[in-house]
Amino acid sequence: MRCAVLVNGVPASGKSTVAAQLLAQLLEAGLAPVPLALDTVKEGLFAHVGTGDREHNRMLGRASYHAIFNSIAAFPDTLVPVIDAWHGFQPADVLREHIARAAIDQVVEVWVAVTPEVAAARYRARSEHRHGGHLPASYANELFDLAAMARPMAFGPVIKIDGDAPVPANLGSQVIAAMRVGGHDV
Repeated sequence: MRCAVLVNGVPASGKSTVAAQLLAQLLEAGLAPVPLALDTVKEGLFAHVGTGDREHNRMLGRASYHAIFNSIAAFPDTLVPVIDAWHGFQPADVLREHIARAAIDQVVEVWVAVTPEVAAARYRARSEHRHGGHLPASYANELFDLAAMARPMAFGPVIKIDGDAPVPANLGSQVIAAMRVGGHDV
């Protein structure tokens, strides 16, 4: 049985920080988590395909997302993919199709929630240090509205955490418990 962990939340919610600490906790618990981050793949594409307008950025995001799930399809079931992405950037059916193609039997979602104000401020602050292919600081205004209405995908158990607080020291334990509830042998 293949299980995947979706670390989900709007851009600038703190997903990458949460994913890094979750990976360490899962490793410490004896699991074999594999980090997969949309931005990591996308920035590799920027380097070779180039950057462009917003539609080009979105196309590279869709291609990166597809590549992540293609990779998971080749994983042995003993690996636990931890996918750091804003999973709501596409229709839910797209994620369902990727999950099915990757033969993922169970999804545990870590929802990283932040207020619209925090998301927008973080996005503005980090935009000058990010790869030029990402959306500019002005995207923070749109992100403010997005953060107000964003919700988890809820394709399986959802563990909600505050992206403006320290990562819970027991997050790995919560994920493992959710995997067991779903029938995943850990």
